[in-house]
Parts: sequence; C-alpha cells; structure tokens
Amino acid sequence: MFDIQNRSVHVSRTRTALLALPAAVLLALIPSSASAYPNPGTVTGSTVVHDPTMIRTASGQYLLYATGGGIAGKTSGNRIAFTAGADAFSTRPGWWSAYSSVPEAWAPDISYHGGRYLLYYSVSKFGSNTSAIGLATSSTGRPGSWTDQGTVYTSGSASDYNAIDPNLFVDSDGKWWLSFGSWWTGLKMIQINPATGKQLATNTTRYSLASRPTGTKAVEAPYIVKRNGYYYLFASYDTCCAGTSSTYKVKVGRATSVTGPYYDRNGVSMMNNGGTPVLESHGRYIGPGGQSIMNDVDGDLIVYHYYDGQDNGTPKLGINLLNWSSGWPVAY
Repeated sequence: MFDIQNRSVHVSRTRTALLALPAAVLLALIPSSASAYPNPGTVTGSTVVHDPTMIRTASGQYLLYATGGGIAGKTSGNRIAFTAGADAFSTRPGWWSAYSSVPEAWAPDISYHGGRYLLYYSVSKFGSNTSAIGLATSSTGRPGSWTDQGTVYTSGSASDYNAIDPNLFVDSDGKWWLSFGSWWTGLKMIQINPATGKQLATNTTRYSLASRPTGTKAVEAPYIVKRNGYYYLFASYDTCCAGTSSTYKVKVGRATSVTGPYYDRNGVSMMNNGGTPVLESHGRYIGPGGQSIMNDVDGDLIVYHYYDGQDNGTPKLGINLLNWSSGWPVAY
C-alpha cells in the first residue's frame, strides 16, 4: 500500500526496494487475485469524486476535475487533503442541452500544452450514444477561468461508437491524438490539430483501439501514456455507477504504435477483449475505474474512483503510484 501522507520516507523505501527487484520478479507481482491489489493512498477532506483527472501546476498546487455539474473542481496543496471548489464552468455552455437534458459534463481530461491548459470533456445522456466531446481552454486552469471552444467530436443514435471519455495524448513527434469511447464497438482515436485542439482536417480516420466483440460491450475511459518505447492503453472494463454492485476494473495493453494494435501481457489483442489487470475490487474498495494517469515528482500516479463498501457505495478518490520495472504498470 502507498501511504501518501508519509511519502517522503515510505515512497523512497518502497521505490528503492521495488526497483532493486529483477524484472521477472516484478512481473510476478502483477496481482492474480483480488487480495493482492493495493489499497488507495491516504486522501482526506473532499474526496467524493467520479472520473477524476488531476494536474500539478508550476506552483505545486493540484487541480482536480471530475464528472458532475459544470465539471466539479477540487484543489490540494499536498495531494492528501482535498478541498471542494467551484465548477470549471460558472455558466454551462448552451450547446450542452442538445446532448443532455440535465445538462452536466462527464469524464474531463486536463492537460497543459503550449502555455495553456486544455480540458476535454463529454456531454451525454446516461446509456445513450447521442454524445459530444467538448474542449475548453484556460491560462490558469482554475475554476471559472475556462473558455469553451465548442464541440470536438460527436456521435448519434446511428453511430457504432460513443463520443465520451476523451483523453489527449501528445506524442514525442509533436502529433496530438484523442482517444475516447465506451461500449458499442469500443474505444476509438482521432488525430488532433495542435493549433485548434480539434480533429486534424488532413486525417479524418477514426481508429479502433479496444473492443469486446462477444459478450458484454463494457469497455470505456481510455487513457494513453508512453513509457520505455511502448504506448500503454489503460481502460475501464465492466459496469460502473452501481455503488457496491459496480464491477468496474482497470486493465492495460501496450503497442509499438499509438494507433495500435494493443496487446495485453498474454498477447491477447485489446480488440478481442484483451487487457492485463491493474486494479480490481478488493475489500471495501469496489469497482475502481474512471482512471487517469499523472506524472508527479515521485513517479506516475493512477488517479481513479472507487465505491466505498463501508460508506453505502459512495464514489471516492483513489490514488496509487505505478511501477514500470517489469514492462507493465504495477500499482502499489
């Protein structure tokens, strides 16, 4: 278990011990049973959250945004104590009402590129693929500072995909890619124009990244990072949003090209229901998912929500460090 509160001592010792292990031993540490999964690190304060995305500013403050309202905001000075703040949008964009009767935004994705913060997000009615991905920009990333840039990509009832759960990945060659999707025919990707944050006009291909062609279609929330020469695709599998009945879990595959194909540790394609487990239900921590990956001063973090089995299934914030020594991410 990673205890954020004592990270100056605990993280140093844990990382040193883990990194000293041979890769074959590290690979064996990938959990094979629910009891082997680590508990979340310690977080306090305003920790009720769903689909969190987080970034650390140059001043060292953590900005977290999540599903709900005009994109719910929280802040932390130490990655332990979180304080609820205002929504990203003080006034919700009018176009949202065409995709949701509520209307509210889901599954935001925050990043910082070219001197500005970008916030991709989705608007949809639950269970429908009449959906849209939007984009907002800000010079500070703080609630109330965001300027909405309108829709980036949409889907409708005739589509075989769902335009929700966006994640921006900027490759080392300067190319921008947006992965997204849930259920239907799975996870998709489009190329993005860095100048506009929207689809590149010279490449309108919609790539397929992950799918479950038989049985349940339940895969969503893609998130891509590049480590050690591989692209890693994290995704949430099975059912969220059902409290203690949720079956959400996080899996991962890797590829040598950003557009795939992605394979799990056993060589199974993520287009054929593949995926190596990263986090699953264990103890009171039910249905972890809605994940994002953040690089911090002490390593990579997986930031996610889980449903608290000791608090009536309330969705709460989970944070763990990731170790990559085996070639696959291992939460601890």
